[in-house]
Amino acid sequence: MATSYDIPDTPPEVLDRREGPHGEVVLRRHGALLQIVANGCFLMDTSDGRSERRLVDAALDALGGRARPSVLIGGLGVGFSLAHAAENPRWGRITVVEREAAIIDWHLGGPLSALSSRALADPRTEILKTDLVAFVNETSDTFDALCLDVDNGPDWTVTEGNRGLYSPDGLANCARVLRPGGVLAVWSAKPSPEFEGTLRNAGFQRVRTEEIPVARGVPDVVHLAVRPG
Repeated sequence: MATSYDIPDTPPEVLDRREGPHGEVVLRRHGALLQIVANGCFLMDTSDGRSERRLVDAALDALGGRARPSVLIGGLGVGFSLAHAAENPRWGRITVVEREAAIIDWHLGGPLSALSSRALADPRTEILKTDLVAFVNETSDTFDALCLDVDNGPDWTVTEGNRGLYSPDGLANCARVLRPGGVLAVWSAKPSPEFEGTLRNAGFQRVRTEEIPVARGVPDVVHLAVRPG
């Protein structure tokens, strides 16, 4: 979720506003930027995307030479992570879980389609409209990498229900959907030493935090951890 910069003087223009099961979701245009706001909380915009792309690349790097690995991306957002994954022929299956129908619509022929249309047309890509927490808890499917970008970080969740994803039980479910040696990568707007400890206590190995500089303020980070095996 990128932090916007170079803010125009004019107020944002609301392109669409939806009420869903998790509250209000808004797509705005602010100058050249498209922004997603959920329940009044700024989530992301199209200003940069370097940390969302690094989320995917860091997971792939941590997998070493694994052939045609599959990736589960939690959160479609403005499409940076999906588009970047689809640009890399090394990835095999690319599955994206997104719970907000509005966000999916904005990509399927809407204002965000310019960022994601090629990726969505890629035969490796599958979009699942479902809640990530429920999916991770219930699926019998497994993946080589799990890239999470559904909140502003483990300590700043968009909805209360997402908090369980970063708890010991939630991380146990994340580990369950990862194949042995699989990688968990979690985007965050700031480092969380407490979350690093939770990852280690949940049995993950090679836990580390990678900082990604942003235009101003605290660097974005990607928390990385590997399932044993």
